[in-house]
This record gives sequence, C-alpha cells and structure tokens, in this order.
Amino acid sequence: MSTNGKTSRILQFMAPDERRQFGIETPFHRLAWQMRDILGDGGILKEVVHAGEGPPVPKHASVSIHFSGFIEYSDAPFETTSHLKYPRMMKLGRDVTLYGLELGLLTMKKGEFSRFLFKPKYAYGDLGCPPHIPPLATVLYEVQVLDFLDSAQVDEFMDLSRDEQNSVSLSTFLNVLDTQRSFGNLCFNKKRYEDARERYKQAMTLLQNRELLDDEEKQRLEEMKLPFLLNLSLTYLKLEKPQKALCYGQKVLDINPQNTKALFRCGQFTIKREDFMELLI
Repeated sequence: MSTNGKTSRILQFMAPDERRQFGIETPFHRLAWQMRDILGDGGILKEVVHAGEGPPVPKHASVSIHFSGFIEYSDAPFETTSHLKYPRMMKLGRDVTLYGLELGLLTMKKGEFSRFLFKPKYAYGDLGCPPHIPPLATVLYEVQVLDFLDSAQVDEFMDLSRDEQNSVSLSTFLNVLDTQRSFGNLCFNKKRYEDARERYKQAMTLLQNRELLDDEEKQRLEEMKLPFLLNLSLTYLKLEKPQKALCYGQKVLDINPQNTKALFRCGQFTIKREDFMELLI
C-alpha cells in the first residue's frame, strides 16, 4: 500500500486501533516482526544492528550516545544528535527523560547500534507531544552507545558531607578519584576541554580536603595529585591559557622535580607563551 503524500500524513494521525480496523499493515508493524521484546509486555522492541563489546550499560551510568527519534511515515527525525560530533555525557535517571530510551540503554553495550520501537506508555503517552508527536504514537529510536562510565560511586560520594567523605576508606576514595580522572579524560578526548578541566579540578579539591591518617597515606595522595596536575596543565594549554598551564606544570615539579612529563610540558608552555607574546606585539 502506498503511503505517499496526503495518505501518509493522514495515517500519522490515525490511532493504532483504527489502522488495525482497516487492515492497514504499517511500516512499524513490519519492522516489529524482526525485533525482540525486551520486557515481555510488547512495550519495547529491539533490533541489534551492530553488536557492541563488554558489559551492558549499568543502571547509574553516565552515557555518551548518538540517537534519532522518528514517528511512523516520517523520514525526518523529530529529534537527533547526529549533528553533534561529540554529544555530551548524560546521566541515567536525570538527563535521559524518555522512559523507554533509558530502559533500552540498559540492554546496550559500548559501540552497539540498535533500533527500538517504544509503545506510548514508554514514550510520549496518550497525549503525545504536539505538534511533532501525535497522541498514542509508537516511536522509533536509532541509538548508538559511544561510551559510558559507571558514576554511581562518585555520585554517592559527592552527596556526602565533608566529614562523611573523610570517613570512607582509602580504597573507596581512590576509586572515586580514578572515576573522576576517567570522566575528565573522556571529556578531553572529545575536545570538551572546559568539562575536562572541571572534572580534574573537582578531583584536586577532594584531594586537598582529605584528612590524612598517616605519612603513608600522605605519600599516596601526593602521588595521586600528579596525573591531575599534568592533565590540568595540558587542558589549560588547549584552552589557550599558557600561564595557567605553566603554573600547574610547576606544581608537578614541586612534588617531583624530576618528572619528565612536567619538564617537557613546561618547555612547551614557554614556547606557547612566547608565540602569544609575538601575536601581541
């Protein structure tokens, strides 16, 4: 059956029961035959187009995804991130507002590309979202998981008071720092330098606020400062702030005067600063 032109536009606004009443097999009906029911109630159907690797996205993760949402009989998405080279990280339970999309992401792995059909109860409900999404609309989402980080432990830690943070074990504290560094590195690699800077600076604040139990812990945390200071120095260089970059490089040398990365980067920063001075003349 042709669904071009006026017929296509009319079918968009026909309720599913009306379509079945007239024996209309829709594109979404045909697509559904090759999809898997992931909940058992028919509300979310999934087709894996390209499999991912590793464990699935955890419940409290922050995810970086590309997605496009479509209503039936429409080739143009009503929302998409395809124009973004580096989509921002989104926290499950907070930034992902479509219930079906959040549940679908929990079944996906890094690198996976899948299609989902979401029935109204898992999408936009009985009323839809005028003018783009009609009432009782089933919607199609194409989703690719670019990356994710399990941020549950960091979120829980950041909700604690300063005294409570100081009471957690050193191993837990170090895990929080490692996750913050991973977040910062992920942002840096996606050229989101301001976001990377904030993650690294958050970690430095946590290190400075930590009440040290003994000399061994003090030495361990001094060593933990080095990668964050080095990353901050490089981030500020990317942000075209060579003076701040040099400052953080010098902080590394204050802790470890023989640190080769810091010595190399301080040389880079000096050259960069001289380039800026030439531009000002």
